[in-house]
Amino acid sequence: MICVICQEAEIVGQRTSVSFERGEFRLVINSLPARVCPNCGEAYVDEDVTVRVLRIADEFYEAGIREDRTDYEGLPGG
Repeated sequence: MICVICQEAEIVGQRTSVSFERGEFRLVINSLPARVCPNCGEAYVDEDVTVRVLRIADEFYEAGIREDRTDYEGLPGG
């Protein structure tokens, strides 16, 4: 698949990071499986992975965790 953002390169499988912020809440999840454009860096994450990390981010927020950095493989429910 060609990147829909830059339309210059074929996306490739690799790992990326995603950050969530809500008020004082900050969460960074590293080593997220994705397809990434080597030209512009745009990351495409599968729906099941997206649903999982959004659920985890909400759980961290509701638990009162205000700042964390973790790896995708270390998340619960995997």
